[in-house]
Amino acid sequence: MQPSHSPHVHSASSPHETPTRSRSLVVALCCATIIIDGYDLIVYGTVVPTLLDGSAEWTLSKAESGRIGSYALVGMLFGAMVIGTITDLIGRRRIMLGCIAWFTAAMALVAVAPTPELFGFARFVAGLGLGGVVPTAIALTIEYAHPRHRSRTNALMFCGYSVGGIAAALTAIVVIPELGWRAVFWVGVGLGVLLLPIAWRMLPESASYLLARGRTDEARELADRYRLTLEEPEPASEQPTPASGRKSHGLSTLKALFVPRFLSGTLLFWLGTGVGLLLVYGLNTWLAQIMREAGYPLGSALAFLLVLNLGAIVGTPLLGALADRVGSKPVTAGMFLVAAVCIFLLSFELPGVLLFVLVGVAGACTIGTTILVNAYTANFYPAHMRATGLGWALGVGRLGAILGPIYGAYILASGWGLDANFYAFAAPALVGAVAMALMPSGRKKAEAAP
Repeated sequence: MQPSHSPHVHSASSPHETPTRSRSLVVALCCATIIIDGYDLIVYGTVVPTLLDGSAEWTLSKAESGRIGSYALVGMLFGAMVIGTITDLIGRRRIMLGCIAWFTAAMALVAVAPTPELFGFARFVAGLGLGGVVPTAIALTIEYAHPRHRSRTNALMFCGYSVGGIAAALTAIVVIPELGWRAVFWVGVGLGVLLLPIAWRMLPESASYLLARGRTDEARELADRYRLTLEEPEPASEQPTPASGRKSHGLSTLKALFVPRFLSGTLLFWLGTGVGLLLVYGLNTWLAQIMREAGYPLGSALAFLLVLNLGAIVGTPLLGALADRVGSKPVTAGMFLVAAVCIFLLSFELPGVLLFVLVGVAGACTIGTTILVNAYTANFYPAHMRATGLGWALGVGRLGAILGPIYGAYILASGWGLDANFYAFAAPALVGAVAMALMPSGRKKAEAAP
């Protein structure tokens, strides 16, 4: 029987019985996966100017480019919800490896697509794997992070998304003029091919998953090796019976997102994630083209995309550490508000250096805020339903991601003027600030599952 003061925790009691490994290894593997995820998503925004200006074998309209930009995000919606849910049923290691293999193969299909229609379909297929890997990587990172530094560790891990974005921008600047737009997708394929065997050899399973499946000895051996603290599963009376199987367990975990103690948080996380992803994918798809229409050459326009993601890399870990100290609610609400102000100020005629600073801060407070909202979501739910809660928040949030490229295309093609593009992206940031400000307080009330 567990001590009365910590009924849901098991500490590894024999840390020297097996060779220990660093938790940082797991976080690093998750980060490497998210780097490729970010590369494969943001790389589309780097080829949009080429697909629009007639220098590619196809010439797309802005509306067509916006729709194709959303296809991968539609795939991510289904990938995040479906794969995020089954991750809690079949294990996070297998899901992670399967998703890496899936989106690597799909990216090769993107690179060889002979028509815009097949190109868009291949982007959708890639999105299924890209969406599935995100909740899995976050859930593993939260589990293997030090309990007092979960937001900061997740922020550092998910900075991989912006590292991937920077790699995509730099690759495009160098590669497109020399080798053409398809070559940047082949670089993404190469990254996946390099990562998969490393992850196969070195990525461990989730100890919480093993414990929840009744594989107690394996879970505790893993906890010893990585010096983890196990969160005990729910009492037997609250678990599905063996006859009910995994399907019943998955349904009961999904229903748990909507019980009174979680309901308002679930809905607000969906809204906050949705507007955050609208900003992330809307800006990453259209910022380079917006700056081109403002008179910047292609190289300089792509530099704004680079700075957007660089700002997230620099700012997000610092803001994640702040969230660990003062709480996720005020930090995420404040970051959304700062993003709205920075994006609005981009509509003014300002010196180039100041524009880059505003774009960098906007990157920290759009991409970075979405990362911290993910960590906030993961900490809101108990371990046995963490990937499900994340998967559905990211899945429903993908509606915002899908809307982002289409929304940006509509505003850009509307004839309302250059400034309207910035107003249109400042408004969702304000909505996100309100959603986070309304989040229920008192995480401790949600420690136990219903």
